[in-house]
Amino acid sequence: MGDDDLNARLAATVYAARTSRGLSVNALAESSGVSRAMIGKIERGEVQPTAALLAKLSAALELTLSELIAHAEGSGRRLVRADEQPIWTDPDTGYRRRAVSPPVNGPLELVEVELPPDTRVAISADTYAFIHQQIWVLDGHLEFHEGDDVHELGPGDCLQLGDPVSRAFVNATARPCRYLVALCKRLR
Repeated sequence: MGDDDLNARLAATVYAARTSRGLSVNALAESSGVSRAMIGKIERGEVQPTAALLAKLSAALELTLSELIAHAEGSGRRLVRADEQPIWTDPDTGYRRRAVSPPVNGPLELVEVELPPDTRVAISADTYAFIHQQIWVLDGHLEFHEGDDVHELGPGDCLQLGDPVSRAFVNATARPCRYLVALCKRLR
């Protein structure tokens, strides 16, 4: 699936997720912190949303970002080959996110991320309110900001994330950083 196809299906998925929950654009805007105008543009496929915007929307819809992308990909298979795994690229930062796990709504999701050199991606705390995560660095160096704490992570290092706080993924080096995120939904 090409980037344009995935973006069009992502727009339809955000719309379907919102309407299936009985949410108006106003209600989604209020719960996500994303403006009504931007939600409209995203749902009409007029803009390619950034990672930060999609994270806010997915959290307000009680979906992980992977689930949102998997729904857009539209497959219920238990096996997804490497060349079939959907890749989404943030238009602002070049942050690339590969949904490694098959899109079958299982309890565990694996996501591979490539963070380009000299890049910072900030994600708000509400995005993490309903998920547990661990980050395992595969290549490069990741400076992970978790509230006031800063974790310096190198290849092989694995960090279990704490309570939901604002976070930032930072690659201050001249080389890309690749890491795996393992996540599951918190039990209510």
